[in-house]
Amino acid sequence: MIRDRRRKGTNSSQQTTHKDEAERRSDATSRARADAAEQTKQIQSTPISLSLSESLAYLRGRIGESPDFIIRRWSIQNHVGVEIPIAVCYIEGLVDSMLVSRLMTHLLSHESELVNKDHHTERWSRYITDGDVTVVRSREELLSSILMGNAMVILEGDDESVAVSVQGGARRGVEEPSTQTVVRGPKEGFTESISTNLALLRNRIRSPELTFDQHIIGKYTQTRVVLAYVDGIVNLEVLRTITDRLRAVDTDSVLESEYIEEFIQDKMWTPFPTMLNTERPDAVAGNLLEGQVAVLVDGTPYALLAPATFFKFFQSSEDYYQRYDIATFLRYVRFLAFVITLLLPSLYIAVTTFQQELIPTPLLFSLTAQREGIPFPALLEAFIMEITFEIIREAGVRMPRVVGSAISIVGALVLGQAAVQAGLISAGMVIVVSFTAISSFVIPMVNMSAAIRLIRFALMLLAGAFGIFGILCGVVTLLFHMASLSSFGVPYLTPIAPLKWSNMKDVFVRTPWPKMDRRPVHLSQRNPVRQGSDLQQEREKNDK
Repeated sequence: MIRDRRRKGTNSSQQTTHKDEAERRSDATSRARADAAEQTKQIQSTPISLSLSESLAYLRGRIGESPDFIIRRWSIQNHVGVEIPIAVCYIEGLVDSMLVSRLMTHLLSHESELVNKDHHTERWSRYITDGDVTVVRSREELLSSILMGNAMVILEGDDESVAVSVQGGARRGVEEPSTQTVVRGPKEGFTESISTNLALLRNRIRSPELTFDQHIIGKYTQTRVVLAYVDGIVNLEVLRTITDRLRAVDTDSVLESEYIEEFIQDKMWTPFPTMLNTERPDAVAGNLLEGQVAVLVDGTPYALLAPATFFKFFQSSEDYYQRYDIATFLRYVRFLAFVITLLLPSLYIAVTTFQQELIPTPLLFSLTAQREGIPFPALLEAFIMEITFEIIREAGVRMPRVVGSAISIVGALVLGQAAVQAGLISAGMVIVVSFTAISSFVIPMVNMSAAIRLIRFALMLLAGAFGIFGILCGVVTLLFHMASLSSFGVPYLTPIAPLKWSNMKDVFVRTPWPKMDRRPVHLSQRNPVRQGSDLQQEREKNDK
């Protein structure tokens, strides 16, 4: 009896939990729909004039006499032979010329039908077969649709216009990612077209649960920002937080995803990134299936992913496309490179300046002989070399690609050798700085690598002032700062602090795929089971 009661109590609590999750899911959906309706109401303010000339004058007044603003006007006859003016307006560089030509052909071949139908939406949808057809009822929406790359069909005597989706123009095709390359894996990368990027995600997650919520941000740029998530897996609290912060963004322009990242991130004053950015569709798809939310911005190939923990920045897409033992080894290599990048120059300064007893005697004699005649202390010597390398790195980025890498390599070799021969820099310091720079390139995420390079200068100052004690104080302060960070409510050092053993299968090691049967708990608490025998049980519980 007692066991039966316990089972009943457990079943009732599970049913209550599923009901709560269903209510929260429907609440998120209704809020998204309400947000879209509110944006639509804000756009619809001034009705479209019945006069075609007034509508075209309004557009000319707002857009100006721009040579790329095209207006095609002609007249069509109704059933009694009355001439009715009609116009098609579009921005030349934002539309596909072939689709516009086909649109004009459809309009010319169905003139009489277009003016004799009573139901506006029905007649346009029936006779315009290329592109999506949307009815527009306000001046502001009319102007916004043109600037979005639609072709507007305006008819004399109608208080409604029609936006035909014919977006096109010169766009970069799908190419291999330039910053996050892999040896084995997909070679497709995001482009500057958000429509193409959404299609790349749809191609990888063929499920109706993949959801896109669109926001228009930027007073002048009117940039499309799309939230992508898998409904049923995503953490609703994280989704609600990101949605609320996007609604609160009030700015003139959004030209790249970094604008959005700085507006919605948890803490501004920190060198550590709290959102991932990637130009790989497979990386975004994999993270969406773990419960993360992606933010895609029109005009940039880089998508944002949240929430992001510290250890996510050391994972690469290639980890999941090769054997688990090789992937685990490479992860340890990355963590080692992180430690070298962060601490090697400061440790060299500390032991050569204060703690010389820690150096083996033969090595100490060699370093002392190298530093004979060097006019600068170790701290200043390290700063000169680090800043020189940063200048060479930046010059290599800004130079044309054909000569950029050559100038970087030759410049570093020539300057380093010349500085040693001139007695300005010791050979040991050149080795330390070079090895540190190479190690920084091992970290997969560029924004994390840049943060470590910045923190390294602070640790070098502490090492020059207090030795190893100063380095330890700096590292402890850094750990406290990282422990205080969070990414949309998720602690930055998860799953180490707080410790969650269930999430350790994909942190320092990459567990074989058959063993990774559960999603990270801090990302997806609604649907934690990903595969295996428990998956069917979890689905049956959700169905009940």
